[in-house]
Amino acid sequence: MTALRVLTFTTLYPNAAKPNHGVFVENRLRQTLARHDLRSTVVAPVPFFPFTAEMFGAYARFARAPELEVRHGVEVHHPRYLSIPKIGMNVAATLLYRGGLTACRLHQLNSTTIDVIDAHYFYPDGVAAAWLSKALGIPFVVTSRGTDLNVLANFPRVRRQILWAAEQAAAVITVSGALRERAIEVGIDARKIAVLRNGVDLDQFTPQDREAARRQFGASGFTVVSVGNLVPLKGHDLTIEAVASMPDATLLIAGGGPLRDALGARAAALGVADRVKLLGEVQHQQLARLYSAADVSVLMSEREGWANVLLESMACGTAVVATRVGGNAEAITSPAAGALLPERSARALAEALRAFRRSPNDRTATRRHAEAFGWGAVAAGNFALLKAASTGETARRAASEIVGAAMRQG
Repeated sequence: MTALRVLTFTTLYPNAAKPNHGVFVENRLRQTLARHDLRSTVVAPVPFFPFTAEMFGAYARFARAPELEVRHGVEVHHPRYLSIPKIGMNVAATLLYRGGLTACRLHQLNSTTIDVIDAHYFYPDGVAAAWLSKALGIPFVVTSRGTDLNVLANFPRVRRQILWAAEQAAAVITVSGALRERAIEVGIDARKIAVLRNGVDLDQFTPQDREAARRQFGASGFTVVSVGNLVPLKGHDLTIEAVASMPDATLLIAGGGPLRDALGARAAALGVADRVKLLGEVQHQQLARLYSAADVSVLMSEREGWANVLLESMACGTAVVATRVGGNAEAITSPAAGALLPERSARALAEALRAFRRSPNDRTATRRHAEAFGWGAVAAGNFALLKAASTGETARRAASEIVGAAMRQG
């Protein structure tokens, strides 16, 4: 049997300079490669920027990404494309497509070497992938990750491009049932949509030596962890405010982003700077120890597609408290998993945390809940849909039927 040859195309992919960037895309690919007869080449364009000095921030980090690297045995190309801040939304897909097409031609990624394109994030990536599909004569599947449909689709011009790309796609994947409903609301054909939730690596995310983990991260007393980029939509400020109302509680925040100084100032203003630790970006391999150090994990997002941090925390035995957005309600389905907040506020979070403090979760039961979300069935569904797209089967069968049958067997 000949291996299925896949071109993964997305701007959301880790690189040596930004190892946590889009790691959820890499994880699904790695898990599918490990279980199925598939070969993949990744084209993950990065914005062109002429300077690499740290003083230039995020764009400089992209500039430090290598043009070619091998990650976990997969060849990853990082071609440069022109990105125009503020005015770039209207032309982003065009510029990304041109950068991607140049790379594909340079590395002979075409219909003789590739069977299907696996694109991630609808705009601009999915739209650019639709043009690549036409130019190269290769069918494609696109995965929506959340903000692309929840936010970007609200812009009429972008929405039209998303709908056009969805029409060209062999299939559309959403990472939660809630996001599937949003895709239908936007106008995407329901028969093309399959739900393929992210799984959790149950070997990597497993309970660690708790006392050693707490010493490593300087945790003392009742400890809360919040993992996510330091941006407004993640709501770290609300978590700081909630923890400030709980004497002797410690908050560990893992993530990088523009709000670091503002969050530090907020903690100082509330008199809890000594109890709020801004850890910066924590390597993915270290997250299991971080979750294990905590009594509860918090996610105060304003919106989500599918939040991997919830399952990662639960797999380490640490229950979660989260806002009722996106796929959160699909992951937190029992008391062992944690709790969903009635509202997104510091007051509601503080009440939930105090309840956990009074009645700690059974960490064994929390781990058992996470075990139902392993990667096996997800990888089977992913492979089945990519294979079906490569042969044209998705034109005859609903995407959800293809994925559902594979996941029941996987």
